[in-house]
Amino acid sequence: MQSPRLVPTPIDAPEPPPAALACWSCGGPTPADSLFCVTCAAVQPPGAADHFRRLGLQRSFELERANLERRYFDLQRRLHPDRFATRTGRERALSQAQAVSLNDAYRTLADPLARAVYLLHLGGMDVLAEGCNQIADPVILMEAMEMREALAAAQSGAQVALFAATVAADIEECVGDLAVAFRKNDLDEAAKLTTRLRYLRKLIEDSRARHSSRG
Repeated sequence: MQSPRLVPTPIDAPEPPPAALACWSCGGPTPADSLFCVTCAAVQPPGAADHFRRLGLQRSFELERANLERRYFDLQRRLHPDRFATRTGRERALSQAQAVSLNDAYRTLADPLARAVYLLHLGGMDVLAEGCNQIADPVILMEAMEMREALAAAQSGAQVALFAATVAADIEECVGDLAVAFRKNDLDEAAKLTTRLRYLRKLIEDSRARHSSRG
């Protein structure tokens, strides 16, 4: 049996240092991913930093949630509108743009599915675009069909709740498998597991909605 194709991911690839750009306010050199000018302290445009760098984190699927939240809320405090009440209109607009970029980064990295999709994207592998996605892997397709049939066969609220608990356990296992795949730089396996995680998430949403409708 042919072994999985291992592809280097951005997790292990060395990241180049951020380029120095001229501050819009004073013209002084400032790293491209810096919130504020190192010379005049004026807030800078968000730039093109990836979500990990924007939050000062290493590219990795395995993130410590407490550390992610600490960095996010610290940066948001530094961009609070009250701090810019007496600044120019441009600085107020830039601080808002920075806050929006930070919110996007946090939402993406805080969610295992979105984080997996984003890491695959950084590795040049775009999966799970908006809309319906076909399941190409026959093993995952068969599992999805069988689980859909099991949900349809659940008659009572207790049976639906038991099904949801089973899917929740599968989700936890899948997230663990994703961590291993990314640690091994196996993007092919990570892409399959990401597809599996997405349909498992949809299943548990459907099962919870069905359980709620049954009271």
